[in-house]
Amino acid sequence: MLQRLFPGRIDNGYGGQAAALWLLGLLAVVKALMGGNSIVNARSVAAGADGLVLDRYGGGGAEAVILLFSLTGLAGLVLALQAALVLVRYRAAVPLMYLMLLVEWGARRAIILAHPIERSTDGAGYINLGLLAVMILGFTLSMVGKRYADPAADRP
Repeated sequence: MLQRLFPGRIDNGYGGQAAALWLLGLLAVVKALMGGNSIVNARSVAAGADGLVLDRYGGGGAEAVILLFSLTGLAGLVLALQAALVLVRYRAAVPLMYLMLLVEWGARRAIILAHPIERSTDGAGYINLGLLAVMILGFTLSMVGKRYADPAADRP
């Protein structure tokens, strides 16, 4: 299992299910769109999808929140580009990419729980749960496959 997560060579040799590649492509597109939207429309994303009442923060506070949303969008966009690169050139790292996406999701949730703030709605909650389900399914599919080499077969 660790050999699948951390292969000796990161090349285009992929042994998991093909559906995991399609799901990673879907995740990359969705995360790129979400990241780009957070960069360009940070105010509406913060107020709409995340339910932050920006008027309560005052001028400087609201601008700081908008800046942080833009920076978070950039991080999401970079993660999406990294997933696309893995799909195109380094498919042996697909399970690791899924693991990184899951770790990022879990760490983000932990930070949100550690620093709760008042929200008018949790509109992004269902979308994020859907993305989590796709990530878990994709990770599972990327870890199983008949095309993975049997380590016992390599021994003399």
